[in-house]
Amino acid sequence: MIELQGDFESTYNHIIAELRKQKIHFVNESQVTREQSLFIREYFKTKVRSDLIPIMLNQVKIFPELKDQSIYFAVKMHAEANNAQIKYALIEIPRKLPRFVPLPVKDDKICIMLLDDVIRANLNDIFRTLHVTGIEAYTIKMTRDAELDIDNDVSLPLLDKISQSVKMRKMGDPVRFIYDKDMPADLLRLVMRKLKLKKSDNLIGGGRYHNFKDFISLPDFGHSELVYQPIKPLDHPDIDSTGSIMKRMRQGDFIVHYPYQSFHYIIDLLREAAIDPMVSSIRITLYRVAFNSKVTNALINAAKNGKNVVVIIELQARFDEENNIYWATKLKEEGVKVIFGVQGYKVHAKLCLITRKENGKSIYYANVGTGNYNENTARIYSDEGLFTTNQKIAFEIKQVFNFFENNLRKYNYQHLLVSPISNRKTFLRLIQVEIRNAKAGKEAAIFLKMNNLVDQQMILKLYEASQAGVKIRLIIRGICCLIPGVAGLSENIKAIAMIDRFLEHSRVYMFHHGGKELCYISSADWMARNLDFRIEVSCPIQDEKVKKEVQDIMEIQWKDNVKARAHNADLSNDYRKVRENESIRSQTEIYHYLQRHLTEVQQQQALAKNNLSK
Repeated sequence: MIELQGDFESTYNHIIAELRKQKIHFVNESQVTREQSLFIREYFKTKVRSDLIPIMLNQVKIFPELKDQSIYFAVKMHAEANNAQIKYALIEIPRKLPRFVPLPVKDDKICIMLLDDVIRANLNDIFRTLHVTGIEAYTIKMTRDAELDIDNDVSLPLLDKISQSVKMRKMGDPVRFIYDKDMPADLLRLVMRKLKLKKSDNLIGGGRYHNFKDFISLPDFGHSELVYQPIKPLDHPDIDSTGSIMKRMRQGDFIVHYPYQSFHYIIDLLREAAIDPMVSSIRITLYRVAFNSKVTNALINAAKNGKNVVVIIELQARFDEENNIYWATKLKEEGVKVIFGVQGYKVHAKLCLITRKENGKSIYYANVGTGNYNENTARIYSDEGLFTTNQKIAFEIKQVFNFFENNLRKYNYQHLLVSPISNRKTFLRLIQVEIRNAKAGKEAAIFLKMNNLVDQQMILKLYEASQAGVKIRLIIRGICCLIPGVAGLSENIKAIAMIDRFLEHSRVYMFHHGGKELCYISSADWMARNLDFRIEVSCPIQDEKVKKEVQDIMEIQWKDNVKARAHNADLSNDYRKVRENESIRSQTEIYHYLQRHLTEVQQQQALAKNNLSK
């Protein structure tokens, strides 16, 4: 951890130096000009000061509880000219204020100041009534246990239990305490004593600044060349933007690749279902939804239009509990039937099912995804969404929803793989098929993409497959506990990771299967929690056109040599080497692949229209 922190600070300092070359300067309170100092003083008075209420540590018997992940200043003051009397204080840095304060531009030089340093520059103003002669402030931060402690009181509804637990999370048990390594020894001793911390606790001497996640909202300074240019989501070539999505679904399966193609197709589908007089019900799983969610608004309108709307909402979606509690309450108020998952299991599957009456029969329209029904993350997460009216698939999705409504009844699934029932055992069986084929001298191959590969049983089975001669390729963005390329163990396994503009989030599982290629998209990683302790769904891609599209994109990703790193035994994870004139950045290439396909279809349609007009 300490080594990683050192690497991080080195990288941060490098970025700051590179920004200086672009005339963008981060300055602290000791580096400002007189003009900037006047601006900072005024900004502090009008925007910041009213949100700061110091706690005088000399005057309180009980040290205030430090909130999880909040930044605080531990302040030391010399109240007399001879430094005989020392006072101590605690100030919480307001989280609702912008972390970055742009200063007036002069001579094309852009200066920006962190809120922390704006407060440091005005400490004398805060404590002016104490007549201090010297004042210092040092950053401290407490990380607390974020696990929810769910009350076992059976008389309380789950919603109330989660709400209470979320409130208590901010005061969970401390797991790490970070302090400015330049903090004076007496101030550190005081804080440790007040917090009842011991040297044996997880104490880390860090830098001047914390909560670097705030840098995701760093202003662009008007330097468009330093930021990614917006990418306009492509239209889907098989969908008429002015027509019915459900009509298009009846013509055959299609898949949407986010964020390269637009998430609005999901919104349009829900909107269409909400107003279609033949639609009787909409069922959907929600794990993480946007704060201002168009998905939930469409569901509410459907309920108002008399549809039977059932939402399976996971209240224990880590760090999204408050947002999900809000939407669960709102949906219930608007007449939506809300179900809080399955006791003992998180519902992580991404499913939507629409029931429509056609010719006296119930016809099912389904969407299965690898990512959340969240229009915000769909702009930055790389995911897949299958639209299908394959009634065998859709009926089994209905069975999953029936299980949510009646946990006592069990169902058999012939097509879907559902955790904790069949994901693990089916994938183990499919690996075994490849092993058997390889031993028989037949072609055998496995191509997998997921966020994390951790499960020991699945890894051991892949090792066995490698030893049998199965060619295995892995795209693992995050944690990969499998070690590829080890002689006698995994020499037939290659593994890469990609970190780029979009977060690689889709899970795709492909097996050669004796030439009868099997392809699944899934919500599940190969981790024990996904395979055994969550409700997850892996869906087969049965349409050959859609399957080829998914395979093509997987092959493009495998060829990446710009943003791809190779997983290896020594954990160096070096970037792949780029050969001359062979630079392949997969996310850019996927966009171009889909764009070319769109252009081809548009040209064919234009040609057909011209022929008709003649």
